[in-house]
Amino acid sequence: MPDDTSLFQTADLARFLGMKAQSIRKWRLTGKGPAYVRLGGPGGRVAYRRCDVDAWMAQHRFTSTAAETVANTRTAAGSREPAESA
Repeated sequence: MPDDTSLFQTADLARFLGMKAQSIRKWRLTGKGPAYVRLGGPGGRVAYRRCDVDAWMAQHRFTSTAAETVANTRTAAGSREPAESA
């Protein structure tokens, strides 16, 4: 398991999350995925810090489908505040 300072490339993150790399790229394009860094300036390699991936996953953690529905409703209404998952 990578530590907090590890960097994931797009394909690595996709494998880690059990998704396709194209989904990760689409999230990056639309701003729905975890924060990323661009190494080497414009056109350089994209990497994801493990701590950013962990933070993003924590923001998408729910204890029930009801809590998820409330969070999705807030997001659709324009609120950027994460819903409480308790």
